[in-house]
This record gives sequence, C-alpha cells and structure tokens, in this order.
Amino acid sequence: MLKDKDIREPLFDYLECEYGKTRIIEEKMMGSSRADVIMVITGALVGIEIKSDADTYTRLESQIKDYDKYFDYNIVVVGSSHANHVGEHIPEHWGIITVDEVENQCDFYFLRRPELNKKMRLNRKLELLWRPELAALQEMYNMPKYNGRSKAFVRKTLIEWTKLPLTKAEITRIKRAAKAEGKEPIIPETRINVTDLNKQISELLFERDYEKLLEEIAAYRKEHTPRRRGPKKSTRVRRIRRMAKINK
Repeated sequence: MLKDKDIREPLFDYLECEYGKTRIIEEKMMGSSRADVIMVITGALVGIEIKSDADTYTRLESQIKDYDKYFDYNIVVVGSSHANHVGEHIPEHWGIITVDEVENQCDFYFLRRPELNKKMRLNRKLELLWRPELAALQEMYNMPKYNGRSKAFVRKTLIEWTKLPLTKAEITRIKRAAKAEGKEPIIPETRINVTDLNKQISELLFERDYEKLLEEIAAYRKEHTPRRRGPKKSTRVRRIRRMAKINK
C-alpha cells in the first residue's frame, strides 16, 4: 500500500516532466487547512492535495473550499483505491492524478487535467507572499513604500491598483518614455495588470531564498518595531526610607 511519504518525491519528478519549470513548496497553511503541496508554475499557483490509499475523505470538503480560495489550479493525487470514485468528491475544475505501484515504483497518470479555478481570490493568493516580496511588488509597480503600514494594507492597495486607471501624470510619463525610444506608447487600462501581477507572484516564489528572506524580515522587524522600555523604577520607597533615617 502506497503512503504519502512514498508518493511525494516521485510525484515532484513527474510534475516537473509534465509542467517544465516548477518550484515545490510543501506543507503550507492556507485558511484553516494545510496544503500538502503548492506547485509554482509560470503565471499561476497549483494546489495539490495527496490522498494515499491510507487516507480518507474526512477533511476533503473543507480542504477544497480553502484550496479554491488560494490557487489558480487544483489537483488531487490519489492511490488506486480512490481512483474510481474520487471524482464524486471534488469539483469538476479540479484535476486528478492517479498513482499505482508498479515494480516497486510509483506510476502516475493524469486521469483529468485541471481547469482554471474561477473562485481564486487574489487577496488570498497575496497572503502567501512575505513582507520583502510584497515590497518587491511595490517597487516594481512604482508604488509608495507605505512605511509602517501592515501587510494587509499593502495587499489591499495592490488589488485596488488592478482596478484603478492611470493618472494623467503616469500616462504622460509613459508617452515621454516611448517617444524617447522612438516607439508608440502602450497605455495600460489599469495601474496593475492582473495577468502580469500573477506572473510576478510566480517569479517571486521561484526566486524565494528562505535564508535571505528570514534575514530581511528580522531586519525589518528590528527597524520598525518600537523599542520596548521596562517600567520606570519608582524612587518613592527609597525616599521614604531616607526620610525615616533622617528623622530618627
């Protein structure tokens, strides 16, 4: 019987063959569920839930709701005991990969390809980014730094910019740049194009360096967290004792 630990590494090799450039992130909290695998591909994130022959569908309903909020595509990977009826438990836009044990090795097969998940919420997807990665997006799109503002505020502003038209000053700047290069100006409909933003999110996750990011986050917290001072020690008791000695 194949178990989760038997499936993972061979699965990652299979996905790389199927999708080309990928990055795998394991065991990531999203909402009230934990995603078994997040696969980063160009311009999209794929949520992958593994149900080995040893697993049940007990938590699958709530997991589906959370996966659909965060990822552009979703796939369930199932052992042979689930293959015939897993389709009854998942939405039609979810993909299905089956895995069998053949000559002591995992044999994978795409029973159903995933379709674009229209329930994905961009604000949820942005929650997967760390502070330095959000800062990189702010710089990329010429946004203010919003020093001292929360990550939630930055995420909200990014989404607002996907709906706001360019200002006259921004349009003038684009026209001047295009004229200097001898090109026709291309004026975007909004400050941030959603397709481009999704692509940039993937690129940031492709390039994520955990050690470097942890150092940057620690430095940010040190710079922006107010220094805590202990309570001021009272001198009242010492004064009382001093006066008592004098009055003896």
